Amino acid sequence: MNNLTRRGFLGAAGITTLGLAACGGSGSSSAASGSSAGADPVGADADLIKAAQDEGELVVYVSCEEDYGKPACSHFEELYGIKTTYQRLSTEEVLAKIEEEGGKPSGDVWFGGTTDPYNMASKEGLLEVVEPKNASHLIDDIYKSTENDWYGIYKGILGIMYNKEELDRLGIDAPEDYDDLLDEKYKGLVWLANYNTSGTALLFMNTMIQKKGSEEAGIEFLKELDKNIAQYTKSGSGPSKNIGTAECTVGIGMLHDGIYQIVDNGYDNIGLVVPSSGASFEIGATAALKGAAHPNAAKLWLEYALSPECVDMAKDNGSYQFLVIDNATQPEQAEEYGLDPDNVMDYDFEDAKENSEKYRTDLMEALGGGDDRFQTE
Repeated sequence: MNNLTRRGFLGAAGITTLGLAACGGSGSSSAASGSSAGADPVGADADLIKAAQDEGELVVYVSCEEDYGKPACSHFEELYGIKTTYQRLSTEEVLAKIEEEGGKPSGDVWFGGTTDPYNMASKEGLLEVVEPKNASHLIDDIYKSTENDWYGIYKGILGIMYNKEELDRLGIDAPEDYDDLLDEKYKGLVWLANYNTSGTALLFMNTMIQKKGSEEAGIEFLKELDKNIAQYTKSGSGPSKNIGTAECTVGIGMLHDGIYQIVDNGYDNIGLVVPSSGASFEIGATAALKGAAHPNAAKLWLEYALSPECVDMAKDNGSYQFLVIDNATQPEQAEEYGLDPDNVMDYDFEDAKENSEKYRTDLMEALGGGDDRFQTE
């Protein structure tokens, strides 16, 4: 394969042709009239609700798993009677899409997915500055943009997953840290997401550059790891979805995706590893897009997304991330499987914001531009 840019990868995937999916049901209008007539369960101002309902429509780019994103959109429509459609795209796909749309986005808001692409969009001025009332419920200022143009809703831990039975069959010990994955015994067994399409892979890239102390050392590590990689999936959750079936033996990704495979899909053969040298983490975010066609509906979405009406739905729909809103109910499953939201490295979001594009360009050049293992669809 030639040395393709991120935009080249995404163009090959044809993301601009994907359709929108409707969210709502038949009870929307009655729910909306009740919301505007009485106390709003989200706590949004009546004037904002009225302005959003006058716009009558909202388009959401969903970068969390669709199992959570779809009901979140549906519940918003049920609450306010606003026709809500969504498009499921990874964070890197959303970033490329809104870059190409040049300030006239076909979507209104972005929901879920790891923070680095949000920060890159912020740096490019593609997100709208909004100050939702419900942002006062964030447990720490780290969970919002310094520009007030994105806000955190959850915190996910990056780590390693593996198929217990397959490692036992091969007579291989489970890895305890990322450095272990360079061992030749893992050759052809490791899956990771595509750096060009996945925010999770971008987070992993930045994590290793920060852990190794320099771009050069981090990229050298990733070049060595590439020798053992069997597949680069389009989405960050791709490795986790193939661990239980043993198509993937060892995967790098968000550990809450592994928990979903264990709890919801019954794959008790999956092991989870918090890297011994320290785990990094994502902040799953939400943002209004600058130039959105429905700006008031977008502002109302942010109030909703930062409320228990939205975030408490996550654990009931297979998303077991730690919530970063003080009036939310934490999922018990994350702690049951040994995850600790405070046991993480001091991830440098500002360095990632300023340098991710350069790091990725340099990394893909070091990897020879990618090959057929780099999935884009």
